[in-house]
Amino acid sequence: MIALSEKSQLVIIDMQEKLSIVMPKEVINKIIKRSELLITVANELGVPQICTEQYPKGLGPTLSKMIPFLSEAKFVEKNVFACTEEPIFLRYLIKTRPQIFLLGMETHICVLQTAIGLINSGKDVFIIEDAVVSRNIQNKQNALQRLREAGCFITNTESVVFEWMKTSEHEAFKKIAPLIKDID
Repeated sequence: MIALSEKSQLVIIDMQEKLSIVMPKEVINKIIKRSELLITVANELGVPQICTEQYPKGLGPTLSKMIPFLSEAKFVEKNVFACTEEPIFLRYLIKTRPQIFLLGMETHICVLQTAIGLINSGKDVFIIEDAVVSRNIQNKQNALQRLREAGCFITNTESVVFEWMKTSEHEAFKKIAPLIKDID
């Protein structure tokens, strides 16, 4: 399935201060850059965003360096691991946008449970593999296998960006293309 910006929503799961410090150091900065790129593209193309925070009193707020990118996002505080168990999150899902793109922390907990909840509600779920992370790489790999078997589309940042734009003639292409160089 091809990603279509006009049918998409982007969900940023639990990209929080205290969670980020326990993630592998060599990975977390890349995840943040990819997340910022995806949010920038979503803003340019009018793709709605939901940003969740798991128990912010304990895990802290969303990463401060990401906040400037999230001006269009709707924020949801939660204590449940599956975002789909939080009524406010469900209210922010747009029925006419069945493609849901997930990024964030942790792949084997909140990303996994949210994806399965979304699949069970009839959504097409895309996991942006290079924009999700777990403390342990084996947990991430196991989660990605489970998500694939559950019917998720496993994709990556560049694929999503270029599928959303469809053509190099897109009005946002010249602005976005240089940003891609910074994500590796």
